[in-house]
Amino acid sequence: MNKKFIGLAVALGLLFAGLGIYAGNRQTTPKPPADKSVAQLMAQQFKDSEGKPQSMAEWRGKFLVVNFWATWCAPCVQEMPELSAMQDGFKGKSIQILGLGIDSPTNIADFAKKYKISYPLFSAGMEGSELSRQLGNTGGGLPFTVLINAEGKVVKSYLGRLKMDELHTDIAKYSLEK
Repeated sequence: MNKKFIGLAVALGLLFAGLGIYAGNRQTTPKPPADKSVAQLMAQQFKDSEGKPQSMAEWRGKFLVVNFWATWCAPCVQEMPELSAMQDGFKGKSIQILGLGIDSPTNIADFAKKYKISYPLFSAGMEGSELSRQLGNTGGGLPFTVLINAEGKVVKSYLGRLKMDELHTDIAKYSLEK
């Protein structure tokens, strides 16, 4: 009986892991958010990777690439070096990538120490899940990324692992920085 239970538990775990990988690697276009959701995001304060509270209002007026992610999400972690390199290329421009981790402050801090990410990482916890839903992520999947123009309007969103060529094209299309 115990072996059957363990076998069933392992099978269910593998099934859910496979579904998670499939959903994480699939890219869809989420529904557009209500305008008030960006204002709600900008009103938030999250702890950064060093545990210091930071206001999202600091980023108001910039073109933002807001990436919702988690340390346990393989597609999220896979795209982070590419996002980091992209942020390095934005030096001197009014374009900023922000990583909102759906994770604990400790996990975010440990991750930041282990990997050298060139854009700010914040611990949004479960509140971040709700914010991503308000921004159009109705399924709650990760990674989820939104482009917010300097006027505070969501111009595009992505669910699943980013296609960096498409992201570059969209940033050039929607930002004032060409």
